[in-house]
Amino acid sequence: MDAKLLARLGALVFVVVAVTATAFELTRKEDGSPIPSAGGSSPTSTDALRYQLGRCQQLGEAGTRDPACLRAWAESRRRFLAPAPPASDRPEAR
Repeated sequence: MDAKLLARLGALVFVVVAVTATAFELTRKEDGSPIPSAGGSSPTSTDALRYQLGRCQQLGEAGTRDPACLRAWAESRRRFLAPAPPASDRPEAR
């Protein structure tokens, strides 16, 4: 086999694989909601922060300018970085 013919055959195989992969990707069905809902569509008081953080994640870069997102991120940092309560205050220490 000629090297030139082998190179053309390799390029043709590459193009066919690329077109097939693109066709599969374009026909794949997307899920409409990136955040899984746990039942109802309205957030409860216990998961309001999680709901807000999910909304901010959907906003993308625009979330960095949204005051509600800034407050939610500050509350999330405060909860994450808060010192642990003393062992006597924990329920499992009874």
